[in-house]
Amino acid sequence: MKAANTPVSTTHTKREQVLSMRRSHSLQDIAIKTGIPLGTVKTWCNRSGLSRDNAALRQLMTLPPIQQSASTALAVPVLPPQQEVTGDHELDAVLWLRQVIETGQAALIDKAMEAAKRIKTPLKTLEDRYAKHLVSQNPRKPFAAFDSFGFADLDGLAKSSVQKLARQHEALARFGTVDSLFANTPAETFATDVLRGCKRDKSSCWYDDVAADKRFNARTDLLPHTLSDCLYELAYWHDLYWLRSVHDYGDQTNEAYAREQFAFRCLGRIRPRSKAEAIAVFRYLAEHEKMDDSETEGILLNLIG
Repeated sequence: MKAANTPVSTTHTKREQVLSMRRSHSLQDIAIKTGIPLGTVKTWCNRSGLSRDNAALRQLMTLPPIQQSASTALAVPVLPPQQEVTGDHELDAVLWLRQVIETGQAALIDKAMEAAKRIKTPLKTLEDRYAKHLVSQNPRKPFAAFDSFGFADLDGLAKSSVQKLARQHEALARFGTVDSLFANTPAETFATDVLRGCKRDKSSCWYDDVAADKRFNARTDLLPHTLSDCLYELAYWHDLYWLRSVHDYGDQTNEAYAREQFAFRCLGRIRPRSKAEAIAVFRYLAEHEKMDDSETEGILLNLIG
């Protein structure tokens, strides 16, 4: 630790220097660059909590727990009525079966899939017929046939419909009502408060990255300490949007997007604590198709540096 004759103010200054470097440098690098013994660097960093996940950040970036009794707004759908849409008996039958499948109810889907097997004409042939019908009904619509894409893929529709219903149940089980689902979360309120009056990019409505980073970095109590913190926060924003999107509402607010992008940029600034943590970041980049993002090269260099 510090020598007996080292002034307290000098020790404090060096300690602050070490802590400010810790987010972007390894312990060994800090010791070499500052000339402070490695053991002292480790002690200061461990006592500061910077080497540990930020519990306050994780508490803020956590969805409400699932309350099964709250999922009462989802009524069991009734079987949709059969209608004449195209005048083609087989096409209308498939259109109706698709409506049944879109309920997401497993029992109804099973019956619809069994009924589809009794249609004699191949579904792919019916998809072509449906495309021609759409074109004939919309001669001035250049891409009318596009609405027929996936018409024959009942298996894919069944899978997506079941997933959609599950997301609807989870959203209401967590938030209780659709209105609560779209009310600002504490994390969104935090981002809005931090960025109030912040500079925006002149060519768009988005916040300037440098200005936003300065604001978020000033809130040291809610900074990510580790790469795991970054991934935790990114998962929060992804899951919140994922639950809301099932209701086909709008995108994130500019403030929420700015905070999410800040967390993403931090992946290139905070040193990995372990090989496992570095691998987790790499997997995140691959699984979320982030390899072509402008920030990704810096993130990868950070992981291997």
